[in-house]
Amino acid sequence: MPVPRSIIKQIKQIIPPLNGTLHKGQSGRVGVLGGALDYTGAPFFAAISALRLGADLSHVICSPTAAQAIKSYSPDLIVHPILREDVSYEKVESDLRSLLSRLHVLVMGPGLGREDYMQSYARLALSIAREQAMFVVLDADALYMVGKELSLVKGYRRAVLTPNVVEFKRLSESAGVSPDVPTKERAGEISKLLGGVVVLEKGPVDLIASDTTGEAASLEASKLDEGDEERQRVREVVEVDVEGGLKRCGGQGDVLSGTVGAMLAWGKCYEDGAFGDGSIPASRLPLLAAVGGSMVTRTSSRIAFQLQGRGLVTQDMLPQLGKSFSEVFGEDLWAGDKGRL
Repeated sequence: MPVPRSIIKQIKQIIPPLNGTLHKGQSGRVGVLGGALDYTGAPFFAAISALRLGADLSHVICSPTAAQAIKSYSPDLIVHPILREDVSYEKVESDLRSLLSRLHVLVMGPGLGREDYMQSYARLALSIAREQAMFVVLDADALYMVGKELSLVKGYRRAVLTPNVVEFKRLSESAGVSPDVPTKERAGEISKLLGGVVVLEKGPVDLIASDTTGEAASLEASKLDEGDEERQRVREVVEVDVEGGLKRCGGQGDVLSGTVGAMLAWGKCYEDGAFGDGSIPASRLPLLAAVGGSMVTRTSSRIAFQLQGRGLVTQDMLPQLGKSFSEVFGEDLWAGDKGRL
């Protein structure tokens, strides 16, 4: 079924207007944490996708062993090789705190790898992000990290998880989802068990679920006013069946992480009052960003596949992101507020 018009309307409200009223940075500052010796493409795809969708600045936080390769892929990315194995934990923590304080969203996992020191720094970064109330996107080996220690993300309703089939199965088992739960309800059940974290289950149809009826979600909701608490304690599952390409290749999930990250960065700018009327509660922004990122990424995959066919590689999707955005949300958004509804 098509994405409800009411959700499309809300997504449009958090898209920065291109009418000359915003300065650099007010359309989103995105950070991607990942990139080790063997993995340089994934963080690049996530970071450049955020830029291609319309974020202003995109930073890659990585190991020195990955930095030079990532820098060579694009001069548009700001690369920080601070995840060093040969320096003190305190030094890395100080650098991370300083850098994350300047960003709107942190995308974690693309190219992270499973080396102990990278996983340790990822846990640290997630902890800092939570302290600073940042929006976060967790993918790939960040999901492996969360699966081993669910408390890292439990109850944090400013997070989006983006598991593929294998990652979703592992996450379901870690969260204790009963095998008796119907297939289409499992993403919602994971969200409930994790205290309202948004889950974007990738597949032939992407399922985006938010369930804020669980115990941890209730604790989070206790910090809201009474009206907000009642409004948020529900389950919502959105099916995104926008046509995608028929070729699946490694890296497309990284593009999705980047587009969701860009939309969350826009949401943070909206929350901070850079534009818009502030009528959408912050607790709803992760679901809107997940739906919007899914729609644009699937459209980009379709357009790129039409051009490249069986020879499609993920890099072919990048030039299509702007065109895909216009197809999904309309070029009238370029004018600012006109035509937003």
